[in-house]
Amino acid sequence: MSDPAKVRRHAERVRELVASVVRSQIKDPRLGMITITDARITADLRDATVFYTVLGDAAAQASTAAALESAKGMLRSTVGKALGLRHSPTLTFVLDDVQDQVKHIDDLLAQARHADAEVQRLATRAEYAGEAQPYRLEEESEAAGDEVPPPGGEQR
Repeated sequence: MSDPAKVRRHAERVRELVASVVRSQIKDPRLGMITITDARITADLRDATVFYTVLGDAAAQASTAAALESAKGMLRSTVGKALGLRHSPTLTFVLDDVQDQVKHIDDLLAQARHADAEVQRLATRAEYAGEAQPYRLEEESEAAGDEVPPPGGEQR
């Protein structure tokens, strides 16, 4: 088991290396507008997961995924040499759909705001079903001459 700080440093280095190699060395025409967003590496430094986003539609995402899959060997060797580890970590590429999740959450928040506005609109026109104050107040019962029961429920 490695030191967690060391694992974080290696994960950050993997992210930087993959981004640099994708930008400068991979000349695959299928590679779209890609951004490497994050990398995570296991505690034993054997497996690395690289998260990326692609600007474009589903076809651009699929072609970028295919280009990354075909360049995986070169990326793995570059990362292994740069990290100086005994075993080069295997690379797994995962499409990071944060933007889709953000859009979904924004849509849900807009629906909640709309529902709250509708409830507020209905509340402004609402009227009481009975009296405005349905509870007897102590001042009213004393003025009427009623005896206020002591706390405990029984009258004397």
